[in-house]
Amino acid sequence: MRRSVVLRGQAVLATAAVVIAVGVSLPSPQASAAVGSATGYATQNGGTTGGAGGQTVRATTGTAIHAALCGRPSSSTPITIEVTGTINHGNTSKVSGSSCNTAAGVIELKQISNVTIIGVGSGALFDQLGIHIRDSSNIIIQNVTVRNVKKSGSPTSNGGDAIGMESTVRNVWVDHVTLEASGGESEGYDGLFDMKDNTQYVTLSYSILRNSGRGGLVGSSESDRSNGYITYHHNLYENIDSRTPLLRGGIAHIYNNHYVSLRESGINSRAGARAKVENNYFRNSKDVLGTFYTDERGYWQVSGNIFDNVTWSSAGSENYPAGPNPTSTTTVSIPYSYSLDGASCVPEIVRQTVGANTGLKVSNGSCSPQTPGPTTPPPTTPPTTTPPPTTPPPSGGTNLSIGAGSDGSSKASGTSYGNVRDGNLSTYWSPTGSTGTISIKWGSATRVSRVVIREPSGTQGSIGSWQLINNDNGAVLAAGSGAGSITFSATAMSKINFKINSSSGTPRVGEFETYAS
Repeated sequence: MRRSVVLRGQAVLATAAVVIAVGVSLPSPQASAAVGSATGYATQNGGTTGGAGGQTVRATTGTAIHAALCGRPSSSTPITIEVTGTINHGNTSKVSGSSCNTAAGVIELKQISNVTIIGVGSGALFDQLGIHIRDSSNIIIQNVTVRNVKKSGSPTSNGGDAIGMESTVRNVWVDHVTLEASGGESEGYDGLFDMKDNTQYVTLSYSILRNSGRGGLVGSSESDRSNGYITYHHNLYENIDSRTPLLRGGIAHIYNNHYVSLRESGINSRAGARAKVENNYFRNSKDVLGTFYTDERGYWQVSGNIFDNVTWSSAGSENYPAGPNPTSTTTVSIPYSYSLDGASCVPEIVRQTVGANTGLKVSNGSCSPQTPGPTTPPPTTPPTTTPPPTTPPPSGGTNLSIGAGSDGSSKASGTSYGNVRDGNLSTYWSPTGSTGTISIKWGSATRVSRVVIREPSGTQGSIGSWQLINNDNGAVLAAGSGAGSITFSATAMSKINFKINSSSGTPRVGEFETYAS
């Protein structure tokens, strides 16, 4: 057995720190960026590059981090913020500016893009202070420790989440971080790594999550199914009660992780979620995979995992463990290339590589001769259940609706405007009657020349006549009947309306896709 690791840019970690005053950020004398390249789902949807190509600054306080964000020409100007020292409530205040939206007592990455935060020097510790990502995209967080963030008691920060993402977040890579608490909810802590309200294309790699009641979630409730495309690889989950992670809807790829001492449950796939779980090592734990605490089932594809001293509960109401002999209940196609370490060497590879201040080492995927190729074929055993369909990949460019906003006329009970831009055909918007309008909107004028309207399975043909309208000026871009692909002259607009003028039965729009070509 070979246990090979690659040392990724130790020179960056050894860079001497430049001490700066509270609220001030200075250019670094030597430009740097995140070390290595994003992996997993963070490579999709245009990729994740953070602040690459922009200015590099140093910060030793939370206020200085905020000042660096606020000092940019725009909220999307690329920037790399090198952090050293301890960031806490005493040195983290709100800073105002046209390119930022910050707050005191939390590292606020709100309504921004193209940012890297990387620990350097002797290390970056966020002590009792969480990192909050909201309405943002293309963010990298690397080589930092976040510990003891509380939602109750004193001091509090970020709702008790070490790192939390919500409300239309896209393309985040969190790598070589250490996230830890000192207890569970009764001690005032919440999740270590949470995603909700339309967060997609995220990778967590080579990180430690430990000593917490909750590892993390994807989706805040059974109805919050707008999240997904999350990769977890080469992480250590240790001394955790549950949620490693909790998945509500969406797709996750979970491979080469080491799970130790999961006390209540582990990977909890529910509410239609689909997880590809391969070549992980589970040790001294209970109910490490299944659907738990709900009767809304999730699905999984399993291969190559090792279950070492794992105990399983009996199946029952709201308790559906995958073991003691886990088998696949779905198949998940992974759109990116990756290399698998053999599960038997995962504990050692993870021990050598994970967490902050460990040299940013990574595996080269050759620790065992059983490593498969870039993609892994589905199991030969057919799935025992079939999950709801997801939207097929579009042809002709990026779906501009992913990451946009949405609204419209009154919606039927149980539906959501956001369901038409979540990439999942099992969720949909429906008007209160037989007619209505659903809209996609952007923060600035966006060039569009094609729309695809998709109806959920089993409801095709219900949409009758329609108009496609430029909301900015009321112009009718196209008109017709039935769902499908709609092309028109390329037009720049901030909002586009799909107006249903007639239908047979109750119309449902599963996806309202928009394309530039």
